[in-house]
Amino acid sequence: MQEPFYQGPPRSPDACWRPALLLLVALPTLPLLAGAAFAHGVAEGDKGYIQEITGINLLPFIYLGAKHMVTGYDHILFLFGVIFFLYRMKHIGIYVSLFALGHSTTMLLGVYFNVGINSYIIDAIIGVSVVYKALDNMGAFQRWLGFQPNTQGATLVFGFFHGFGLSTKIIEYNISPDGLVPNLLAFNVGVEIGQLLALGAILIVMGYWRRRRSFWRYAYTANVVMMAAGFLLIGYQLTGLFVAA
Repeated sequence: MQEPFYQGPPRSPDACWRPALLLLVALPTLPLLAGAAFAHGVAEGDKGYIQEITGINLLPFIYLGAKHMVTGYDHILFLFGVIFFLYRMKHIGIYVSLFALGHSTTMLLGVYFNVGINSYIIDAIIGVSVVYKALDNMGAFQRWLGFQPNTQGATLVFGFFHGFGLSTKIIEYNISPDGLVPNLLAFNVGVEIGQLLALGAILIVMGYWRRRRSFWRYAYTANVVMMAAGFLLIGYQLTGLFVAA
């Protein structure tokens, strides 16, 4: 089963200039999005809390995991792209489960085995995942390469990178080994709760939008803006990488 993708230009005759116009309007707000997104859902107060506590603290870590996902705009952008053209709950469940599997696996194993990757590089790859999904939704790979990449496999692979993004941050905060495994599992449960909350909100908005004629008129526009956000997030991280070096 492959998800649907956009198969042509916007339907309205005057829509060819609208993606560019909307993009120009949206660009001033994207730096704010970048700054919020690549805190990676771990605020300074949460950082201090993670560093100070010891022992098993299930409810606090569930809360922190849910907060991470709900405030992680990079994750939400990718999820938005993944379900953009998915209508059946069965298909949505498959893709969201693959993303959750990838995200959970690398987050848990990365922290447990202390496998850290440069956070700027990982977050830039997460930006690439947003760009990839937007291009996929616009049918770019069909037109440019003549074939459709395996969308389920790509969702799983990018899920791995999203998980490494969080594990890298947690490692930097020197979480206590006392109660590490239960706390990580609780954190992961929170992440999945947050993902369900974010997904529910996205589905409500998408369900309303899809019933309106403007959905197909602006579907291309929405993915152009999402792609621009992904490129901005990539540039934001690569700039930080070079400055840090």
